[in-house]
Amino acid sequence: MLYRTDLALEAKQNLEESGVKPGEKDGIISETAQIDDNISVTTVDITSAKGEILLGKPQGRYVTLEIEGLFDEIRGDAKSDVKSRAVHALADQLSRFVKHSYYLKTLVIGLGNPEVTPDSLGPSVLAKTCITRHLFQIYECDGDDEYSNVCGLAPGVTATTGLETADIIEKMVKMTEPDAVIVIDALAAREIERVSTTIQISNTGISPGAGMGNYRKELSRQSLGTEVIAIGVPTVIDADRLLKNKNVDMVVTPSDIDTVIDVFSNIISSAINICLHPGIYS
Repeated sequence: MLYRTDLALEAKQNLEESGVKPGEKDGIISETAQIDDNISVTTVDITSAKGEILLGKPQGRYVTLEIEGLFDEIRGDAKSDVKSRAVHALADQLSRFVKHSYYLKTLVIGLGNPEVTPDSLGPSVLAKTCITRHLFQIYECDGDDEYSNVCGLAPGVTATTGLETADIIEKMVKMTEPDAVIVIDALAAREIERVSTTIQISNTGISPGAGMGNYRKELSRQSLGTEVIAIGVPTVIDADRLLKNKNVDMVVTPSDIDTVIDVFSNIISSAINICLHPGIYS
């Protein structure tokens, strides 16, 4: 059975469990590197139309960080610097997609509904991201060696605004003309363990609500006319993964999802700040 997932790593696992072993000839290249005792990075490159069909995802690069022991540290069961190391590992990977330069302008989008905890990752990250565009305007600067020109938007969800989220973002992109758009959103996974261990970055854009089967207009280079980097954390899984032999069409989230959102929004916002403002964050 193919379980719902937004993670390229899990899509590949689904494929392998169905008896297909994808490789370079199929347009799918995968590599895993162990950063340290707690953090590993898996890169999945989809390089052809065949790879798109096999994994059900657009061509591009998908980077998955898996962080072990993070919540042991948070709950006081272990003493380490896992969270700090996760921040710098994510910042390193993000900087390979968005490189700081004197003239860099970036739009950070926090997708999701702040009133629904499993869907509040995007707005939570945006609230902790260093926004600077107004300072560049006040001081009439065209760039800076230590800061990036960063603006942000939490567009809400169509059910509460009555507006198509992608349309709002398209207007924002036209107004600010960013070199890159960083979109943060909650994802769906097939394994409950990944809700508290995993962050995915991709350069293929995102379809808001796709993880829940509620597909909206995509946010991508094709639709926005600029580079779109998506960062996501799984917050829900199919109930069928927990309720064996039950045909239940619903998703579930962990009881400590508020802690998960808080911890991962801190990690992601810190990594974005390091990447975009290297002169003041490290």
